[in-house]
Amino acid sequence: MLEVVIIFLGLSLLLYVLFGGADFGGGIIELVFARRIKEPQKLIIDRAIAPVWEANHMWLIIVVVILFVGFPAVYSTMLTYLHLPVTALLVGIVIRGTAFTFRHYDAIKDNSQKYYELLFKLSSLWTSFFLGVTMGAMVYGRIDPDGTSFVKQFVSPWFNPFCISIGIFTCCIFAFLAAVYLIGESDDDESRKVFIKIGKVLNLLTVITGGTVFLTGRNNSFHLLEMFLNSTFALECIALATLSLPVLWIALKNGKGLIARLTAGFQILMIMLAWYAVNFPIVLNVNNTSYITLTENTAPQSTLTILALALLFGSLFILPFLFYLLRVFKLNRTGK
Repeated sequence: MLEVVIIFLGLSLLLYVLFGGADFGGGIIELVFARRIKEPQKLIIDRAIAPVWEANHMWLIIVVVILFVGFPAVYSTMLTYLHLPVTALLVGIVIRGTAFTFRHYDAIKDNSQKYYELLFKLSSLWTSFFLGVTMGAMVYGRIDPDGTSFVKQFVSPWFNPFCISIGIFTCCIFAFLAAVYLIGESDDDESRKVFIKIGKVLNLLTVITGGTVFLTGRNNSFHLLEMFLNSTFALECIALATLSLPVLWIALKNGKGLIARLTAGFQILMIMLAWYAVNFPIVLNVNNTSYITLTENTAPQSTLTILALALLFGSLFILPFLFYLLRVFKLNRTGK
């Protein structure tokens, strides 16, 4: 049953990146490309996010529940030594959701809208950044339970060039996904062209920031590039993601929204699989001397069995109704 739980954990994180990440990316696009994003494009972003923006957080909730129930050592260690970036992440989610609600659904449109809009943009960037920072800190090996100061125990594990580069890389990924997805959501040629141009820029930025992750991913006992070079599967994933770039560029050039979406999703899938390959089963690297893993640091087998059955049974209800939710709002938007 452990394998079932791990599969659900990986799939939930992947789906959160592909869908929840794209929601965050909409706000990042509005912030970074403010000169290109005019009112028609803002309406498209709002329309794409508004119907199901809250539903995408269910994938993150599933991740948290799996860690809390199935891997308590991971949960407790992460929430102890990485409580600052995790708190920043959660605060960002709350502020972003609140700001978007008032921005989109406020019955009275007045000057307060500009503050909601600013909060929505900034919190989208903030939340994406700290999600990436947290993921980087989990594997970098700076967590030090024997640290002699607050900074060494609770700041140094995540406040370093590697984790910051992961945070920036995550922001680029989310914004890139949003731009590509929004091409298919655009009903007019002008908006479609705007998002195609932004998608091209963000694709390039994603490649560049991904490279900086390898440049900063090195300390006394952690060598990210060597870890990738020593994993055949990870290299194959990166090669496939790279080979799919021309397909993406041609699709963007010709305005093929569906092909661009599928290719972008495939690229992110390959990146995440490569990341899993070089780290699995390690979830937390503690000072490069001990490791908390998904195979050894688990809850009792009886707990894992109940958790796996709950996930399997719950998916029979969650997935069909989620599909139905998306289907209903898509039909309402198109009027078909």
